[in-house]
Formats: sequence, C-alpha cells, structure tokens
Amino acid sequence: MAEVRRGQAPSPLARDEFKLQFMRSFADPAFEPVKDALAQVEQVAWQNYDAGRKAPVTQKAGSEFADPEYDLSVEWKATRDRLLAAEQRQKDAQSRSRVLLIIGAARNDGTCPGEISKTYRMSLWAQEVLAGLAIDTDVLDLSLLTSSYDLHIHPCKGCVSTAMPLCHWPCSCYPNHATRQTSDWMAEIYEKWVAAHGVIILTPVYWYQAPSPLKLMIDRLVCADGGNPDPTSTHGKKAAEAKALELKGWDYPKHLAGRAYGLVVHGDVAGTESLRRNLADWLDWMGLIDAGQLSALDRYVGYYKPYADSHEALDKDESLQQEVRNVARAVAAAVAQVRSGTVSKPDASITPVRPK
Repeated sequence: MAEVRRGQAPSPLARDEFKLQFMRSFADPAFEPVKDALAQVEQVAWQNYDAGRKAPVTQKAGSEFADPEYDLSVEWKATRDRLLAAEQRQKDAQSRSRVLLIIGAARNDGTCPGEISKTYRMSLWAQEVLAGLAIDTDVLDLSLLTSSYDLHIHPCKGCVSTAMPLCHWPCSCYPNHATRQTSDWMAEIYEKWVAAHGVIILTPVYWYQAPSPLKLMIDRLVCADGGNPDPTSTHGKKAAEAKALELKGWDYPKHLAGRAYGLVVHGDVAGTESLRRNLADWLDWMGLIDAGQLSALDRYVGYYKPYADSHEALDKDESLQQEVRNVARAVAAAVAQVRSGTVSKPDASITPVRPK
C-alpha cells in the first residue's frame, strides 16, 4: 500500500490566536454595541474549529452509494443532485441549446476600478449573436468575486496529487464550516458547466497568465476530469483509502467531455497567444471539442497605448468586434453538430494507454 506522507501542516491555532483572527473581521467600530454577542459567536466558532466540524449537517448516504451508512454532507449531496438534474436536461434532445459565457476579467465598475471591463463588452456581443440563433446563454461573470459580499472561489487543495479518487465530483473540500471556508461559488459554477452544450471563455491577459478569478475556477474544475462521484468510497477524505482505490485501477471519468468550446483572449502588449494556447490545451484535455479555427481568438486592444482610452480603442476596432461575434457563431455551429451527432472528438472511442 502506498504510504501517506505527513509533517507539513502547522499545528492548529491556539485559543487566543483563534480569537484574534476571528475578531479581525469585526474591527469596524460599528460592531462595538454588539461585542458581547460577538463574543458568544466567537466561542461557538472556536468550539466548532477545535472539534473539526467541517460538515455539521449530514445524512446517511443511501443505497446509491458504495457505503450506504456513511454520513454524507447534506450540502454536498444537494450540489450533486443539482448536477445530475442539469446533466439530464443537457442530454435531453428536446431541450434548447445552451452556451455558457465566462467573463474572466477581475474588473467591473462596482469596485475599485470604477469601470466595466472590455471583456464584459465582448461577452455582450457574443450573447447577442447566440440569442439571434435561438441559443440560451448563462453568463458567469467572475469579476463578481471582487465586488460581491462574502463570495468566494476557494483555492484547490490538491487532493488529486494524493490520489485521484480523493478528488470528489463535485468538490467536497468546501464548505468547511470548522475553518469558515464557506460561501463557495463553485457549487453553482459546476452546475452552469454541466448544463451547457458549449462554453466560451472571454478573458484578458494578466502578467502573461489567466486572471486570478479565472485561474481559481480552472483549478477547482480538476474534479471534472477524473473526479470521484462517490465520496463514500473513500469515506470522505481518507487518503489511504483513496490511494488503494486508485492503485486498483481508476478510469478517470471526464465529466464535462463532449461540450464545444470557443476562446476570446485579449491583451495590451503581450501574452495573448500563450494564454489562448494554455486554455485550449486545458479544455482539450478535459475532452471538450474546439469549434474550429474561427472559434479561438487572441488579439491586442490599444497595442502599447495608454490604458485610459482602451475602451475607445475597442470602439474603433470593428474587425475585432466581428471576430468576437464569429467565435460565438462558430461555437453555435459546433453545438448544433455535436447535438445532432455529426461531430465528436475523432478519438473519443479510443482508450488511452496512460489515462490521467
């Protein structure tokens, strides 16, 4: 049996340090009148942290799981049930086609930048085209992470690197009530991905890379590629059980395979092509289907010009505006072909020699 290596994590917080960290969220003097009530809440929070109450509300898993008697998180079960319902709708031949538009920019006018992003404007052009083709759209604006109250995409904890079956589909690492790792947006985001027949990611380049909200989502989608749909098979996060399960032979199920995708990557001076290629490689790996040459776009807006008038530069670039619209048209065409069965990944029926 593979060894579980330990010794990296620091010791849990001591009582006084926990109180200091908890109260930092209430430094505003406006909380002074309720300090006694906050002290009571802090005491309960400490008890939950000390007891490790990650999933305080559970139910017996039931006969559909490997261990029917396992106490399964009610929150995880609700997310999983929504994904199953979304997948059923997605596979219904009579349902309307649906494309998920993902806005990767961190900027919007509801927070410090004070102005909408160019990416957001591009998403409106794509949405207009898809609506004209009678395709429904979901819009996932990741900039809401920077402007919404207590909304989070918590970071991936890397369960995959311990053993693939330890990474559950959907992710069961969150919420973790003991450590106040709650309000995790991914439960809703997984459902949007599952419901979609096609996905278009529109994003700027930040320092040659994907913006941090987009990268957070990408990392948390690792469970869609090989993730374990049955947490009872590892009794939650039992690393040794997950290692043994993988070493017996794991099929690495691709939960989002077969959806069409398109990309719009834009920047100001550098990095657009490399990010576009990285995103395409990632989506290809998950089994999504690229919608053709016109569906993958990388362009510069206001090349080496001031940021202050970049929106005006976008106004003038009518060719780019039409190219963004063409990405939407290409994805719409690919969705129609995928749903009719006339196009799929050519190697979809071939079993890989080294799946992962």
